[in-house]
Amino acid sequence: MKELVLIIGGLYGTLAIILGAFGAHALKNKFSEDQLKSFETGVKYQMYHALILIICGVTFPFLTTMEIVMGWCFIIGVFLFSFSIYGLTWSSSQGKKLKFLGPVTPLGGLLLIAGWILFTINLAEIAIYLNS
Repeated sequence: MKELVLIIGGLYGTLAIILGAFGAHALKNKFSEDQLKSFETGVKYQMYHALILIICGVTFPFLTTMEIVMGWCFIIGVFLFSFSIYGLTWSSSQGKKLKFLGPVTPLGGLLLIAGWILFTINLAEIAIYLNS
C-alpha cells in the first residue's frame, strides 16, 4: 500500500501540472470565467492531495487499518472531487452538463475531510509513541 500511495501521489501531482497548464492556456478561450475558476479549484485540490499522499507514503508504514483507510480516503477523494469538477466544467462548456456528477463532488470532499482527520489521528499516535 505504501508504494501505491507514493505512485498515485506522483501521478496526481504530474496530472495536476498538466491539467493546470492545459486550463491556463488551451481552456482559457473555451471556458467561462466561472468554469475556469472551478477547473482551477479541482487542479489545486488535486495538487494539495498529491503532496499529502507523498507525505503519507514517506511518513507511515501502512500496516494498520487506519493508515490504509486514510490512504484510500485521499486517493478516492481526489478522484471523485477533482475529476468530477473537470467533468462538470468540460461538459458544461460543451452545453451538455453531466448533472449526475454534481453529487459526486461533495462525496469526494467528504472523503478528503475523512482522510485529513485520519492523517491527524495517525500523526498523533506516532507522536505519542515517540514521546513514551
